[in-house]
Amino acid sequence: MSVRELFNPRSIALVGATDKSGWSVSTLNNLRAHGFPGPVHLVNPRGGVVHGMPAHKSLADIAEPVDLAYVMVPTAAVLGVLREGAKLGIGCYVILTAGFGEAGEEGARLESEIAGFAAEHGLTVLGPNGNGYINAAAGITPYGLPIQPPLLRGEVGVVLQSGALASSVLSFAQARNVGISLLTSMGNEAVVSVTDVIDYLIDDPATRVIALFLETVRNPAEFSRVARRALEAGKPIVALKIGRSTLASHTAQAHTGALVGDDDVIDAALRQLGVIRVRSLEDLIITAGLLAACGPLPGPRVGVVTPSGGASEIIADRAEDEGLELPPFAPETVERLREIVPSFGTVQNPLDVTGYVLIDRTLLGRALETVSADPNIDLVMLLSEPPKNAPPDPAPVLAQYRASAERIAASRVPVVVVSNVLTDVTAFGRQVQQETGFPYVAGGIEHGMTAIGAAVRWSRTRARLLSRPEPIPRTGPPSAPRALPHAGEAGRPPGAHGVWAEHRAAALLAAAGLPVVPSELARSEAEAVAAAERFGHPVVLKAAAEGLGHKSDVGGVRLGLGSAEDVRRAYREVAAAVPSLDGVLVQPQREGGIELLVGVVRDPAWGLTLAVGLGGVWVEVLRDTALRVLPVDAAEVRTALSELRGASLLNGVRGGPAADLDAVADVVARIAGFAETLGDALESLEINPLLVTGSQVEALDALVTWR
Repeated sequence: MSVRELFNPRSIALVGATDKSGWSVSTLNNLRAHGFPGPVHLVNPRGGVVHGMPAHKSLADIAEPVDLAYVMVPTAAVLGVLREGAKLGIGCYVILTAGFGEAGEEGARLESEIAGFAAEHGLTVLGPNGNGYINAAAGITPYGLPIQPPLLRGEVGVVLQSGALASSVLSFAQARNVGISLLTSMGNEAVVSVTDVIDYLIDDPATRVIALFLETVRNPAEFSRVARRALEAGKPIVALKIGRSTLASHTAQAHTGALVGDDDVIDAALRQLGVIRVRSLEDLIITAGLLAACGPLPGPRVGVVTPSGGASEIIADRAEDEGLELPPFAPETVERLREIVPSFGTVQNPLDVTGYVLIDRTLLGRALETVSADPNIDLVMLLSEPPKNAPPDPAPVLAQYRASAERIAASRVPVVVVSNVLTDVTAFGRQVQQETGFPYVAGGIEHGMTAIGAAVRWSRTRARLLSRPEPIPRTGPPSAPRALPHAGEAGRPPGAHGVWAEHRAAALLAAAGLPVVPSELARSEAEAVAAAERFGHPVVLKAAAEGLGHKSDVGGVRLGLGSAEDVRRAYREVAAAVPSLDGVLVQPQREGGIELLVGVVRDPAWGLTLAVGLGGVWVEVLRDTALRVLPVDAAEVRTALSELRGASLLNGVRGGPAADLDAVADVVARIAGFAETLGDALESLEINPLLVTGSQVEALDALVTWR
């Protein structure tokens, strides 16, 4: 299979061409209008004249070599076209025809036949049920819907798992003056997948940024591979992933399952892979356009130059949303700006140069030049936009924008230009940008701030991930857990089925060398009293029963037992509350510290996923967790801990000791690594709470569910 040959044919045959089909008309018109240099052959079983050209009755009647067959025949006839083409040495196909996997069982069978035939004969097939592609960089446009001019060539490669939205995305990109290198409508991905196209775009010198519209991630392992490749190549991937449904609990026993949903896992995976996730088609194109124009952004400190006080306030609010900083200007910058800004203006960041720009056309540019030199900022956000209407004499306008473009190009730091609102760039505005070199303009403050925030985060993430051996490390955690004695295949312990409550789960963790609070299983009041004497009061009693998850919910936990009589009474109460009692766990009571939840749960697509957050009784109330797809190392765990809303609690509360974050991260990484050693047998593993007191980290309760 050759995706490069698919997107770069020298000759094309439209199979099923007919004057009755709008797709056929549009595909031929697109190829003619946008500069395809090679021959285009029409194939219709009746022959004759189609679209004003003589048509061949079959592929075999074409006397010249054909590189790409664009197939528009009825569903049942598609495989026959591939069979004929394969005999003739045609290796690449776009199948527009629908009625395959999306249409039910029979369609799925036909699609499977196509995929099998393609694999057997080494064919490259895009579709079925897709409109084709637009290789704007090469002027090759076998695409079944009309392409409205102008087709802007640029550095954004667009891959869509939606045929219906492809033309809308293209139109919006053109309206915002975002040029594309390639746009692909994937169809059913019977052969060529999204990841195949991403691989192509990573190697494509015409592409700088990759924009994805995803309905599903069909193969997470392959997606992870190409995302890592893109990160290493310095090509940002911006993705709009739809389908934010909540997944039902993986297991009714573990809190973790209730906290980890499909979309949460996808969010975590994309962040770990350095993929920028956006929430709208507008943000998809605007963010990709900004990254194509500006590349990486060096930091979050933004200097803002605008002619509007109201816009300054909006920008300040949105900067906080995006985690961007608006630092005070340096004293020397303030001094120079006071010489530039009218006396009724206020020199601060964001800088409102006031409406005096209508009188002094150089004011905005001079302010930009000064702010760009400020040592406290990483980039400048300039509120401006191309002109909309052509004046009788455009020369002064061109001169003004040319001067601004020269200032922007000479800036010490990147300058991101953002318009006030999201409107189309007009033909005259596009002309001004082309003739003067005025840069890309992100559409609207709302979307522009989203794009800047995303670009800054991507730049940070890329630097952080590439500083490690792999973006998602596959080496073991700093202190690898011990292998289990007598473990079965893939680490599965003997009898690993159903739910293991604390007395078995804690023993499993302890056997792996993980820190667990000491405990003894007592099957009588006397044994419980004796165990309490050995630990020293106060102690805790917990019910031990097969399959018992949340012990406190059924009255199976007693705390603060300070005497033998307390222990006896607690034993009787627990026995009455839990008829299926196997005994009680006796543990020394721990006081103080911060309680965390550490859970590992299996996602159907991405596999084992780590959740770490504030634990104890508040876990489901606060729902303050950070997720990571395994494997992770201690550095990644520490990053996850910093993302918690309650992260400041780990720094010490009310005079208590601050948590040793390195020790916490090490233990959590070891727990995650141990979970991986259990292989496919594991459904979920949860420690709640993991008690952190300074550098002491200890599991106080645990639960394991086996598949």
